[in-house]
Amino acid sequence: MKTEHRRVGKLLLTGANGFVGQHVLAAAARGEFDADVIQTPPAGWDIRDPASVSQCIGTCAPDTVLHLAAQSFVPRSFEDPRETFDINVFGTLNLLEALKSGGFRGRLLYVSSGDVYGRVPDDALPVDERRQAEPRNPYAASKIAAEQLCLAWHRAEGLDVVIARPFNHVGPGQGRKFVLPALASQAVAIAEKRQPATIEAGDIDVTRDFTDVRDIVGAYAAMLARGHAGATYVVASGIERSIRAILSEMCRLTGIDPEIRIDSNKLRPAEQRRMVASSALLNSHTGWQPRVPFETTLQSIIQDASRES
Repeated sequence: MKTEHRRVGKLLLTGANGFVGQHVLAAAARGEFDADVIQTPPAGWDIRDPASVSQCIGTCAPDTVLHLAAQSFVPRSFEDPRETFDINVFGTLNLLEALKSGGFRGRLLYVSSGDVYGRVPDDALPVDERRQAEPRNPYAASKIAAEQLCLAWHRAEGLDVVIARPFNHVGPGQGRKFVLPALASQAVAIAEKRQPATIEAGDIDVTRDFTDVRDIVGAYAAMLARGHAGATYVVASGIERSIRAILSEMCRLTGIDPEIRIDSNKLRPAEQRRMVASSALLNSHTGWQPRVPFETTLQSIIQDASRES
């Protein structure tokens, strides 16, 4: 059941400099968030510093908060799990305490991750909100911990909280450390005769549920406006795609026919073989559904790689 449209007012965006944050700013400039004004924390703020966060909330006096700021690179979370928890968990705690002290009465959208579900057996796919979270890395563990902090504030303090669990999101502006931009970079280099016709990849026979970042941002706008207080929403396309099929489409779009070489250094032993998720609850509550064709997403990623070459 869709709920009545909620006014966003002054929107504070944390994590504005990141991949998704840049797309939120662009969408807000197009009026997609229906916000009176969009604010970002001042230069030099540190979410790990309670005083810095408190000062930001006091200065901005937001009506709505979209909390994206995070350490979100899984390999980094293994290298320095304490840093990941300092930013993702204690940083969120600092934000919650600052909002309470500042008399905040609006909505907080906390962006978690589909990674909290851990390894999911094939017979349990597609994943939805009913599945228990079973994190398997420090990043995912930090995200579920921060979720629970937000929900504790919702239950005990009456804070209007909504939780988003996005699955793999891709599109223009994503760094090359992520799989699709990394593959696109190689495809473009081959097409432009800057490297031999060989693409090095990890396990390309896994499947994932990819959603264009512009659709993900649209989901956040829908959750802020029409999501149910206290609800958790999976954000996904509902379409299972293999990396091999995506790479084949990239090769078609760039006009190349390379050799594919599997790099054992890029294989992760605990890799989830298949993944697909369902956003039926989000659609039911808000009407959101993905709109960007996947070929358009791939073309955007390829264009990015070409500009960066």
